[in-house]
Amino acid sequence: MLNRDQRRLILASASPRRQELIRVLNIPFEIRVSDVDETTPTYWSPAQVAEQLALRKAEAVHQMLQEGDQGIVIGADTIVVLDYRVLGKPKDAEDAVSMLNLLQGKTHQVYSGVACIDAQTGETHVSHRVTYVKMKHLTEQQVQRYVASGEPMDKAGSYAIQGLGSMIVESIDGCYFNVVGLPLSLLSDMLSKFGIEVL
Repeated sequence: MLNRDQRRLILASASPRRQELIRVLNIPFEIRVSDVDETTPTYWSPAQVAEQLALRKAEAVHQMLQEGDQGIVIGADTIVVLDYRVLGKPKDAEDAVSMLNLLQGKTHQVYSGVACIDAQTGETHVSHRVTYVKMKHLTEQQVQRYVASGEPMDKAGSYAIQGLGSMIVESIDGCYFNVVGLPLSLLSDMLSKFGIEVL
């Protein structure tokens, strides 16, 4: 069991949404970000893509740490999948419109991979969660107005369920926070493997 001085989390993400979510755990944390190659083999399953990208991020930050640093490095990655096709962040407004038109009226899956690495020992745990999201049928004007808001531009699948995008989601089956980008229930289970009990 880690003592309270060692209960420190190192979030390997620049995402403001993940930073907001990790605050919920009420454990001291810091942000460390490094650029990683996010290309993946086409034959990987969605679960592999989410888990391995999360692991790459965590490993890159772990390698940046100084000897003697303590805490748990957390990497996360979220992807949107429709009919086995991975939808990443849109390249531009036209791409965002195209993605939203693909998703509307259908149920898709959101995968979030989470990787945790002990800064001192290198002990590593990797897992993922899946949430099913049903999108409303949208008019062309609704799609255009949503894209014009700018919200879709840095989001996998071109929407943010915690923002204006909540208006275009009909229902979800699974963890809401998974769709936002960090499944807190899963993360708390993983942290307990390192002796960090959130509750």
